[in-house]
Amino acid sequence: MNKYLIIAITALALASCSTGGNIDTVSVEGGRIQGVLTDNPEVMVFRGVPYAAAPVGDLRWALPQPVIPWEGVKVADTFGSPAIQPGRAPGSFYYIEFQPEPLLPQSEDCLFLNIWTPVGAVGHPDAKLPVAMWIHGGGYYNGCGSDVAFDGEAWATRGVILVTINYRLGPLGFFSHPALSAVNPYGASGNQGIYDQLAAINWIHANIAQFGGDPDNLTIFGQSAGAASVKTLVSSPLTKGLVSKAIIQSGGGVGGFPLGNDGPGVSPASFDADGKAAMDAAGFDTVEKMRAIPAEDLFKIQGLRGGTHVDGHLIVEGFDQAAYNDDLLDIPYMIGSNGDDSGAEGMREGCARFGAVRDSLGKQPAYVYFFDRKLPGDDAGAFHSAELWYMFNTLGRSWRPMEEHDFALSEKMVVYWTNFAKYGNPNGKDADGGWKPYTRSNPYVELLK
Repeated sequence: MNKYLIIAITALALASCSTGGNIDTVSVEGGRIQGVLTDNPEVMVFRGVPYAAAPVGDLRWALPQPVIPWEGVKVADTFGSPAIQPGRAPGSFYYIEFQPEPLLPQSEDCLFLNIWTPVGAVGHPDAKLPVAMWIHGGGYYNGCGSDVAFDGEAWATRGVILVTINYRLGPLGFFSHPALSAVNPYGASGNQGIYDQLAAINWIHANIAQFGGDPDNLTIFGQSAGAASVKTLVSSPLTKGLVSKAIIQSGGGVGGFPLGNDGPGVSPASFDADGKAAMDAAGFDTVEKMRAIPAEDLFKIQGLRGGTHVDGHLIVEGFDQAAYNDDLLDIPYMIGSNGDDSGAEGMREGCARFGAVRDSLGKQPAYVYFFDRKLPGDDAGAFHSAELWYMFNTLGRSWRPMEEHDFALSEKMVVYWTNFAKYGNPNGKDADGGWKPYTRSNPYVELLK
């Protein structure tokens, strides 16, 4: 063979190996999808990947259903539509801090996820990279997996596949009604948004190997309502064997964050009754009429309760009960709060209490942190959600005049978070690192400021 041809073939092979064979198309449930490179040529992103059928028409308020197959190759270069939501008012604090521009159009067809992965891992199931699934906050009423602070590039460069998700919100995600409960195979309704999150977990288990991920090394993490969602999921009997680690950010611990209605004495029947009363008062007394309501108008109906509640299937007890009853998943946990969270002291105490409870039961470690960096630019301090810029390494997207110290803190936090996703230990493989597990004899809290 001509020596120049050999050299050319060898060079092409080496180039192909350096980019994972230039693979950018994979098969998932529903069909084939094609990813695109990020600004970092070593990271590929697949945006707007459907993980369930569109919950519209007769599927409004139904449990998430399998993806509808598509023809050809879907180019996954655009984020999927966020769930219908009331939105952040222009000029409000969170609008100023986190509202992306331009705004993505909202839709009931919202069950999409996004995947950031190293280029060389795509199409290589044997890569077995750890996976982390992010659940956004927003009080179960706002937010999406493509909010401006979220990005997986920094995680993927450190060998962790990041997945962000959308889920149904507000009355579309948590509405309960006796007519819906009657046709639900589990005899209860509501919690659709949490069932969406569970569907995304199951999608990851079935498909993430195609992106180089290890379905048996999955971390779920979230902030605010996303943290409350994590607490619900690790309390559920339906996640056993599906989740390896969990991170709870500004969602309280044992006590300290009353978002949801899953405490003692709250029954599915009471949620059904409240939903029926609100719909009857608005003139919608059949499922057909309720499913015909324009999605945006659902948010205007008075008396519709939001948030989670015990349904006897996904949620059988509240997080605090599950923690004391030793019913939580026995996995490593990271948990913490911010210095200027709403109800900051109670939230901080709840995180410490969680660490003490886990230690008293002799379970896998709980690592507790306290984020208290007062962000530059004004006197808002270490406000609720402030840590998001840091642990996703997206400081450059903030309007704030970030300083060298902020970028160093961000680097430290990304290392901690990705180490935890890899090993269940923010220090990495070294179990004797500086961040100690929280125990009753050594109530260590890692200060991030």
